[in-house]
Amino acid sequence: MSKYLIDVNLPSRFSVWASDEYEHVVHINDELKDSEIWDYAKENNLTIVTKDTDFSDMIMLNNPPPRVIHIKIGNMKMKEFHQLITRIWNDICTLSESFKLIRVYSDKMEGID
Repeated sequence: MSKYLIDVNLPSRFSVWASDEYEHVVHINDELKDSEIWDYAKENNLTIVTKDTDFSDMIMLNNPPPRVIHIKIGNMKMKEFHQLITRIWNDICTLSESFKLIRVYSDKMEGID
């Protein structure tokens, strides 16, 4: 059963997000509006994983579901991005169970309730 919805602004071919726990917006409909992605995640109790600030703003005005993991890493080579996310992904998921919003930076993570 899926737990995470990966937004179109993140790589869909990414080994850490390649199991049944993950759905990718690009495989559903890559032209969905943010509000439609939000509704889909809410209806399916999914955590949105995104680089889009709009979802951070939306969760601050709502209660889960959905939860949001906002990846706020600037431009980075794909190999470096993959290595970083692979190294910290389990910690991100654990934090996401306790907080409605996780902000992920290249050097830290923060949980917001």
